[in-house]
Amino acid sequence: MFQRILIANRGEIALRIMRACRELGIETVAVYSEADRGAHYLTLADESYCIGKAPASDSYLLINRIISAAEIGNVQAIHPGYGFLAENAHFAEVCRECSIEFIGPHHSAMEQLGDKVSARKIAADAKVNVVPGSDGLVTDEKTALEVAGKIGYPVLIKATAGGGGKGMRVAMNEISLKSGFSAARQEAEKAFNNPGVYLEKYIERPRHVEVQVLADQHGNCVHLWERDCSTQRKHQKLIEESPAPDLPKSVREDICKSAVRLIKTCGYYNAGTVEFIVDKEHQFYFIEVNARIQVEHPVSEMVTGIDLIKEQIRVAAGEELKLKQRNIKSQGCAIEVRINAEDPENDYRGCPGKITKLRVPGGFGVRFDSHVHEGYVISPYYDSMIGKLIVHRETRDEAIAAALSALDEFVIEGVKTTIPLARRVLAHSAFKDGKIDTTFLERTF
Repeated sequence: MFQRILIANRGEIALRIMRACRELGIETVAVYSEADRGAHYLTLADESYCIGKAPASDSYLLINRIISAAEIGNVQAIHPGYGFLAENAHFAEVCRECSIEFIGPHHSAMEQLGDKVSARKIAADAKVNVVPGSDGLVTDEKTALEVAGKIGYPVLIKATAGGGGKGMRVAMNEISLKSGFSAARQEAEKAFNNPGVYLEKYIERPRHVEVQVLADQHGNCVHLWERDCSTQRKHQKLIEESPAPDLPKSVREDICKSAVRLIKTCGYYNAGTVEFIVDKEHQFYFIEVNARIQVEHPVSEMVTGIDLIKEQIRVAAGEELKLKQRNIKSQGCAIEVRINAEDPENDYRGCPGKITKLRVPGGFGVRFDSHVHEGYVISPYYDSMIGKLIVHRETRDEAIAAALSALDEFVIEGVKTTIPLARRVLAHSAFKDGKIDTTFLERTF
């Protein structure tokens, strides 16, 4: 087991990793930008180093400075958290070249899965359903029109290196395909330095269901069941839950088995999430693999009782999984609500500023993962998440009621938040009935 781990991240996830390390008896080294200097969570680290100015491009994305801090701190491993460099295959490779273990998958698996065309091929080889589309990259408008003619409109133009909805365009007909094709390529080039795009059949009003997987370096792989993340806006999730509501048992089992099969096919290890879309007939299709720990990982922890961060560390240290699939039960229902410093009434504009008053909920089955405190300043340089409320109850109705009750307990003053919107969503009849899809939030609110 490692003696020291550097956490190449900030905020909520950095604190989450620190706590797991402390329980395992592992010392931690934190890195921070000038904007995060003095943050309370840094006091839990055994050592901390400033690695640059406030912008992420001048700090949290600088591989050389993070490696320097790791070498000065004499660590054996680096945990990247989520965001920033978490899915950067080059960073993972540099870590291992410097004899520092990267707490995540091998860089070769990250490269394969980070390219969506390559990932589609891996899924197909694993006999996992993929959305009908082009066999590879589409480099010209003529080919795009031919592919669309075969699979039928509407079609989705997607960046092969994309994520977060960037480099994506829906084309309802030939005219919109012609205009959207060049626009998607330009956006992909600007965002990812890679103009490559491919085409898929556009599935209208699907659900977003993902499977949490965990694999070791000895060929063992298990799933921790599924999460429904359909309540989202522009590919940014607001509410996640497990189990997925209104999903037949047979489909639930098939989608989880498919995720494990795909992961085993490409030799992936550590924690990961296999994402699918599910249509109205409960047919599911592979989207992508997130080769990291997810923001919403506590949902799976609550229904299974398994600490995913600790398992990540054990796997990275070369330990064999002690978990057996037959023993991993999904108990009850967990719901996570992301609380962001945003104004939903003003196009979700970020609301940086000082939190002048803070009171958070508690009680049985209520968890609030956050790094903020009274006086904490939400920075304009990073994401706007204040924290994550997670509740766990025996039934979904009880979990919704618990989430609403917990949201009512919150007092956050000084910045606007998404709490009022979350209340409205949870109280909506369509959400309560589990009749949601990825367009629900934007259509309804």
